[in-house]
Amino acid sequence: MRAEFERRYLNHPEIKKAELLEGVVYMSSPVRIQEHSEPHFDLIVWLGAYKAATKGLRSGDNGTVKLDNKNEVQPDIFMYLPKAAGGQAEVGEDGYLQGAPEFIVEIAASSASYDMHVKKRVYARHRVREYLVVQMYEQKLDWFVWREGKYERLLSGEDGIWRSELFPGLWLNAAAFWNNDLATMLQTLQQGLTTPEHTTFASHLLASEN
Repeated sequence: MRAEFERRYLNHPEIKKAELLEGVVYMSSPVRIQEHSEPHFDLIVWLGAYKAATKGLRSGDNGTVKLDNKNEVQPDIFMYLPKAAGGQAEVGEDGYLQGAPEFIVEIAASSASYDMHVKKRVYARHRVREYLVVQMYEQKLDWFVWREGKYERLLSGEDGIWRSELFPGLWLNAAAFWNNDLATMLQTLQQGLTTPEHTTFASHLLASEN
């Protein structure tokens, strides 16, 4: 099934994004600036700053991820650990990511989007460790974490800051994000990057490469 999907996809270079989910093909609509493109950019900058301070992490933007014969996706943003550090995914001989990345971000129009339903089920089954869904219409974040065989919602702190469990120091200031305040988002992230937990994590990740 996936082979046929790939064959048809490659034969239509005018199609920029198509995904195979549970054997069904989904194609994206044109991308609006405020509802997708700009928040997408800000989140990439945020994660890029984290990656720059955490040597060894791998990441991608709209890259093809092959999960199984019925599921081939193009997450908006993803980040993953190298195999030596316990990561699940790796780049295959064909240049595509094979296996589930540890962290995925999807920007969804609303809670009715397939990002919150079929895609969430697929990501859970393949043990994407953390899954952040940004619902633009509702201005709501859903950050799911894999705990004891299922997804549970990560809760923000009393200060409104979201803190990743898997990636120490990855802090997200939700209010700043919704206010298009990238500078404050990065200031909050910098606070996370100065914690002892991030220092320890970064050191272990670096050691795994040696």
